[in-house]
Amino acid sequence: MLSIVSTPIGNLEDITFRAVRTLQEADIIACEDTRTSGVLLRHYEISKPLISFHAHSGDVKVDKIIALLKEGKHVALISDAGTPGISDPAYILVKRAVEENITVVPIPGASAVLSALVGSGMHMHDFRFIGFLPVKKGRETMFKSLQNKDYTVVIYESVHRILRTLSDFEKYFGPEYPIVVGRELTKKFEEFKHGTVRECREYFEKQNCKGEFVIVF
Repeated sequence: MLSIVSTPIGNLEDITFRAVRTLQEADIIACEDTRTSGVLLRHYEISKPLISFHAHSGDVKVDKIIALLKEGKHVALISDAGTPGISDPAYILVKRAVEENITVVPIPGASAVLSALVGSGMHMHDFRFIGFLPVKKGRETMFKSLQNKDYTVVIYESVHRILRTLSDFEKYFGPEYPIVVGRELTKKFEEFKHGTVRECREYFEKQNCKGEFVIVF
């Protein structure tokens, strides 16, 4: 059995009883970064064999995990933060498991997408999650395709590109376009900045910001 276990996106208290129990019962835990996952597992006093599975894991690693699952092992898959498969490589492994008729069990929990959306105050009944915008190829096309949208969009952005992205928002949507920028969600310095694109850009230009960002518009 392959369990897809959601883990906290920052605050270690944001994990379900079921998720903890699943990690305790698993034979092996597959994780993006064993050091990052180790912090969570030590916090909950969970000691299990770990196997890395990340964006650069090739077919050999997928085959190894599939082989373990076929042996009857219970593998719990976690990401560095949040729900596996959302802007991380879990899809590849889940797809193979489904093709091999291996039982896949999702263990729901924290997700930056939903946390940002429900805290934004924007329309939630019809939304699209894009993940990270293209860095180069396809970036302009993506922005242009969203200019006349009639639904809410959620994207992720890193601290290294947030100002560039807000400048692009100003270029393609105009300086008065309303957006919400969430930063460090669930953590000590969590904040939601509501305002126009220009207001948000000017605000974050003055801050020495760290962490990950989510933009809702």
